[in-house]
Amino acid sequence: MEIKTASTLVKPVYSIPHPLAGEKVQLTVFDRAALDLFVPTVLAYPEPAPSSEAIKEGLRRAVALYPHLAGRLAVDHRGRRFLHVNNEGVLVIEAALSIDLANVLADGMAAAANVNELYPMLPEENVGAALLQIKLNRYRCGGLVIGIICHHHVADGHSMSTFFTTWASAVRAGKDDFTVPSPPFLDRAATAVPRATPAPVFDHRSIEFKGRDDDELISSKPDAVVVPRAHKIRNLTVHFTDEFVAGLKARAGGVRCSTFQCLLAHVWKKITAARGLQPEEFTQVRVAVNCRGRADPAMPMDFFGNMVLWAFPRLQVRDLLNSSYGRVVHAIRDAVARVDAEYVQSFVDFGAVADASGEELVATAAAAGTMLCPDLEVDSWLGFQFHRMDLGTGPPCAFLPPDLPIEGLMIFVPSRAAKGGVDLFVAMAECHVEAFEQICNSVD
Repeated sequence: MEIKTASTLVKPVYSIPHPLAGEKVQLTVFDRAALDLFVPTVLAYPEPAPSSEAIKEGLRRAVALYPHLAGRLAVDHRGRRFLHVNNEGVLVIEAALSIDLANVLADGMAAAANVNELYPMLPEENVGAALLQIKLNRYRCGGLVIGIICHHHVADGHSMSTFFTTWASAVRAGKDDFTVPSPPFLDRAATAVPRATPAPVFDHRSIEFKGRDDDELISSKPDAVVVPRAHKIRNLTVHFTDEFVAGLKARAGGVRCSTFQCLLAHVWKKITAARGLQPEEFTQVRVAVNCRGRADPAMPMDFFGNMVLWAFPRLQVRDLLNSSYGRVVHAIRDAVARVDAEYVQSFVDFGAVADASGEELVATAAAAGTMLCPDLEVDSWLGFQFHRMDLGTGPPCAFLPPDLPIEGLMIFVPSRAAKGGVDLFVAMAECHVEAFEQICNSVD
């Protein structure tokens, strides 16, 4: 039960004005392909948690290295969005609650009954809203839940993970002992340099962006089964132990595979089975791919912004359900490998051609409420380094599952359970949940 709230705008601390101060930074083609929404992250810390003042002071110093986060989305004379680096600040809300943190956590797992109450309310209008918003939920026992939302046009998950670790380092060090790290690479335009004569060779208008006449998201098949919108979307958390993951890798039949690849193959099979799709239908997964190291020239891994494209492994339902784990992993790996330097350059060239013609690009990224069935979309936060999110009193004890508003959207995260493993956060149609829960921890 929330008993007291207060809010403030926290502005970065600069010893000298930042070179980007006041700049109007155009969105790149990577930015425009990203979800046009705020992405939530919720972390729980047991007592004793650092004070709110210490957290805000660390925030002031960390955001100084990432000035876009203190800016706002705005619209230019052409009606196109840009990032205004205007130093208006980060919105911080402080809430005191008259319950214990144990009431929020369930069985030591990352779970929350009303997780959307733990982060700031999503803005109705993204333009002009604080791009980074934080809610500090302080509990009677001394525990703390930090709920964060950040607009995806500012940065992708890789970038935000880097920012979080910088923020945690600043909180740990305190006001006087924080050693400013090397600044991140902030030149967004460098990620989208077209060839002298732009020459896109892939059909980006039906992959990352909608066609001029498209009113609906492109599905994997025109007559694909669509889950009725009347069905509720339910969020689930599924835990996979390290032993279970090792067993999946063993079943890949000698094919070397990552934790992400083997779990995606497994979950793709199980969700498809739970949906009861027809054998002749096709199903695909939209897989986020970090393109920093795939571009030519490669971008620095500390680039702060968006540089993600997507791979689309696609199989017929019959083949997916009857294939070995090794074959499904192979399909995933092949699709990801096709997002190479040539593909990235083609995407950049496509953006340049669209800009030259004045075309307004509309991303195929799904909107809230979308039912992806028979398809899926996945993101991996397995590289999120929880131990580096130590605010001075220890790392977070739980990563609370965000409210996923898109049926078929799923996220893999490192589990904070005592014995490790991986947690899957997934949004499913209510009518498919029971079947999935019965089979999700079994192997073929």
